[in-house]
Amino acid sequence: MPAKLENTADKAGLSPGTLVHIGEQKTEEVQISLIEYDGSRFWESEDPSEEELKACREAPSITWIRVNGLHDLARIEKIGRIFDLHPLLMEDIVSTEQRPKVDEFEEHLFLVVKMLSYDKKQHSILQEQISLIFGKNFLISFSENKRGLFDPLKVRIQKGKGRSRKKGADYLLYMVLDLIVDKYFVLLNELENVLEATEDEMISAPTPETLQKIYELKKQVLLLNRHIQPLDSLIQDLLSDNVDWLEEETMLFYRDLDDHCTRVLGTLNHYRDMLSGMIDMNLSLVSNKTNDVMKMLAIIATIFMPLTFIAGIYGMNFEQMPELKWPWGYPMAIGLMVLVGIGMGMYIKKQKWL
Repeated sequence: MPAKLENTADKAGLSPGTLVHIGEQKTEEVQISLIEYDGSRFWESEDPSEEELKACREAPSITWIRVNGLHDLARIEKIGRIFDLHPLLMEDIVSTEQRPKVDEFEEHLFLVVKMLSYDKKQHSILQEQISLIFGKNFLISFSENKRGLFDPLKVRIQKGKGRSRKKGADYLLYMVLDLIVDKYFVLLNELENVLEATEDEMISAPTPETLQKIYELKKQVLLLNRHIQPLDSLIQDLLSDNVDWLEEETMLFYRDLDDHCTRVLGTLNHYRDMLSGMIDMNLSLVSNKTNDVMKMLAIIATIFMPLTFIAGIYGMNFEQMPELKWPWGYPMAIGLMVLVGIGMGMYIKKQKWL
């Protein structure tokens, strides 16, 4: 039984809010880092203590807690206690089968988004759940593995580039979501290359395997749409709900982010239409190829039909047949069949049947 199903079965009968990690363990150990910053100060701590986490909650500076790995339930539960996170929220964090969504609580927002990438070797879509808890002056991000997904953002904040150190936690949340959406564009570019290669293969030499590739690509596009469409709705919810911790100036960036999501979804719709057209074209090409083969067989049968008739006539064993005893009878029959065959071929070519 797959690991996801096993974990889901283990959860059956437990009380709501009980933490059970559902999904693949993608890192050996859970890593937690703490970043605090403001306009003049940047401070980072790897594997912070419980006292450091409690202190940062009340600090006036912006706090970003990054959690990489979800299988160490005790450490994740400790963060939940420090920040008074709802048990059902904690349950959703460690269950990686969540759909993108936003839930509003009294002192924070809970967001679930999907990081998506394309595996060129396996020709498949890789997905990773990113859970975000956003409060007035803090952001907690939970990811499934320890790869440096958000390291570019940390470097930007550390160097104080752009608005990163001048804005609040709402701008930090925007930077995280913007990075995820930017990865979608990278994925779309890679998927477009695969689509073009498959289209060239389909036109040059269509095979049943090519049609299978097209169907697999269509399934992947539908999967992307299923994960990205809710993110677009999530951003629109942030814009329409008038969240207290979103500044008006930062809302402009979220509107731009919404435009980017709309572009991604528009591109996916274009790919879906393109794949539907490729399926129809592939079926037409295969059908045309079959028709060409059938036409060639019909032409060959048409040419050999009168030749078979002549051979049948002279193959009868009647004693009183003309030319049967004639010395030139066999060459005449062969010559007649050759002439008839050439004549039939010229007629078919003149009629442009071939």
